[in-house]
Amino acid sequence: MLFNAYNGSVSIEDTTMDYIRFGKGEKDLILLPGLGDGLVTLRGKALMMAASYAKVTKGYTVYMFSRRNLLSAQFSTDDMARDIDCAMGKLHIKNADIIGISQGGMIAQKLAVLYPQRVNRLVLGVSAAGCNEYIKEAITLWMDCALKGDYKKLMVDTAERSYSEKQLKTYRMLYPILTRIGKPKSFDRFLILAKACITHDARAQLPNISCPTLIIGGDADKIVGPDAAGELAGLIPESELIIYPGLGHGAYEEAKDFFPKAMEFLKR
Repeated sequence: MLFNAYNGSVSIEDTTMDYIRFGKGEKDLILLPGLGDGLVTLRGKALMMAASYAKVTKGYTVYMFSRRNLLSAQFSTDDMARDIDCAMGKLHIKNADIIGISQGGMIAQKLAVLYPQRVNRLVLGVSAAGCNEYIKEAITLWMDCALKGDYKKLMVDTAERSYSEKQLKTYRMLYPILTRIGKPKSFDRFLILAKACITHDARAQLPNISCPTLIIGGDADKIVGPDAAGELAGLIPESELIIYPGLGHGAYEEAKDFFPKAMEFLKR
């Protein structure tokens, strides 16, 4: 099987949660994606993700988890962390290194706080300790787009807030295509996950994180704000901080050394 790629599903209470797995390493690595999971889940994407990440994650068996398929209206990042703990138990993953991107980083924070035995080392990419004015402004606009079914505006605004001007020169040419692909039948899932971003607040809990932690952000982040990574670093004891000058929320895509730096930290 190419990359040892596998598409799976695990039972969580009265529903299921999709996940993918690839790689053959002795150590386990869990990647937690961001709010985009509210629009398109990981279902069926094992080979595609393996092709993108298998080389940089060599030496690991990698798991990526979507949020559960049926979400209650008040589902929170605490609930999402509990689901990851449950899935790890059912898949016999005793503990793992964790990389969380954006909202995935919010979930990773809660996992490290609520289930410290599950987390060996932690990387938080373009994430935030709690809601701030940047997050509130962006998420409120996106929720309004979702309520109106305006997928095009949602996708364009997300891109404009995420990428550097250099990257946007390419992306803007693709808007006519990107704004027609992947539109969900319903925005209910996105709205629930978006609300969870606004209600997330781990500030009082973060000083309890004891695992080695690396925080990566960009000083031009228009979604979580340019100071979000610094706030995380100030709250998590003995954490390390990397800031990409001139890059924003899309730093994990734009910076070619983003994942190599993360993996270097995890393998110490």
